[in-house]
Amino acid sequence: MDGVYGNITDVPGITVGHADDPEALTGCTVVLCPDGAVGGGDVRGGAPGTRETDLLRPGQLVEKVHGVLLAGGSAFGLDAATGVMRFLEEKGYGFDTIVAKVPIVPAAVIFDLGVGNPRRRPDAAMGYKACQDARRGRIRQGNAGAGMGATVGKLYGPAGAMKAGIGSYSLRLGGGVVVGAIVVVNAFGDVLDWRTGRILAGTRNPETGEFVDTAEALKGLERRGDNRTSRGGGESGGGEAKVTRGARPAPGQNTTIGVVATNAALSKAEVNRVALMAHDGLARSVSPVHTMFDGDTLFALSTGGEGGDVSRIGAAAVEAVAEAVGRAVKAAAGIPGCPARKELR
Repeated sequence: MDGVYGNITDVPGITVGHADDPEALTGCTVVLCPDGAVGGGDVRGGAPGTRETDLLRPGQLVEKVHGVLLAGGSAFGLDAATGVMRFLEEKGYGFDTIVAKVPIVPAAVIFDLGVGNPRRRPDAAMGYKACQDARRGRIRQGNAGAGMGATVGKLYGPAGAMKAGIGSYSLRLGGGVVVGAIVVVNAFGDVLDWRTGRILAGTRNPETGEFVDTAEALKGLERRGDNRTSRGGGESGGGEAKVTRGARPAPGQNTTIGVVATNAALSKAEVNRVALMAHDGLARSVSPVHTMFDGDTLFALSTGGEGGDVSRIGAAAVEAVAEAVGRAVKAAAGIPGCPARKELR
């Protein structure tokens, strides 16, 4: 059964805020748990941009985090976490070191510099603003927060890509347990309907506009090896761009990142297991996934309060992530040169 709001803020103790720059097509999203949540994470992609992931491993001193930042701007966007820390410190939240409370804010970023203005990126001020926006209830999806510049299907470059964004979903499992996810979809590959395998958004043939199965095309790149020229820009800007089917796609310019949260009481080891299992939601909804061109990263949070079996929570997290990915592309609106799913109907 879906949650009240149908998104991650159905989890008690979780709020979400966005801040974005519609002109530069970038932004950030915060998932706040100021009273502390047991945190974990799992990085699967080959080109991640992250912060504070080491302390999430079992055996590290710090157990609880106070927020998670998801941002555009590539590695530059990690600066927005400073604003999140400042906001939480001002409110008196953080890991108590006696001399000061230090907010713990893991973060992950997507590469969106080639979509809007690469000189304007999420910064500390934007991270602070996102915290001011944080709340429970309905949240913006699609072109919002960290999803402002998110795109998918980049096998043939911008000429064949589609607009994606940010999506969220939640489930109630009974016994008061809630599992929710929020995901920023900026994948190299295609987004699939995880129930049918049908492509929802992804690589399009730059000449015909028809969907191309990225996973199948990727396997045949070296055999075809034909070069075609199309109008469109590379990741760095506009102009004439070659769609080179015999070349390797550019690494590090894609990534799907997100957060899974539950109010089930889980240990740090169990929360990390949930983060690991949640990646199966990406495997069901993104194809191909976890490539060397992506930096796929998922965080997991337990706000506690309810009993919960880690396998049960992990299985629900898979569905929540897969549904959130689908919502991200269904809610997205197109931008110049990059259509969204709802505009192709």
